[in-house]
Amino acid sequence: MIWNSEYECMPREKLERLQVSRLNETLKRVYDNVLFYREKFDEAGVSLGDIKSLTDLEKIPFTTKDDLRNNYPYGMFTVPLRDVVRIHVSSGTTGQATVVGYTKDDIDTWAELMARTLACVGTTQDDVVHNAYGYGLFTGGLGLHYGAEKLGASVIPISGGNTKRQI
Repeated sequence: MIWNSEYECMPREKLERLQVSRLNETLKRVYDNVLFYREKFDEAGVSLGDIKSLTDLEKIPFTTKDDLRNNYPYGMFTVPLRDVVRIHVSSGTTGQATVVGYTKDDIDTWAELMARTLACVGTTQDDVVHNAYGYGLFTGGLGLHYGAEKLGASVIPISGGNTKRQI
């Protein structure tokens, strides 16, 4: 099932141009606003103009979980904290917790992507979605919830646990 035909049915060449354009916007934003990335790109000799196709992805340095931990809490944010509408934090059980901040646009994009995901497996406004993902600091539950609502489906936000009630 198609949710957003503009993007889901886009010719491959046009899609790739859009992906590269958006990737370059993201790279510029992180380079301009996050010292860690500016240093990492400069160290790797990556210039923002170097990314011209998806094959150029290999030029971009990796970000590791330790990089996220070492920049705790807000060192990887590309926007001021006042523009962040939600903050999620990992449990930190394997080391320093990691933090993810979402802007309103991030939440809207996430809902759209999850609506597309649910639509491709046949979810419609006639369905009831039993959402057993956690609604705490783990981000998955909310993304699924927003996507199902965007589709017009009814959502039961039960979260995890209480197996008898789930059944």
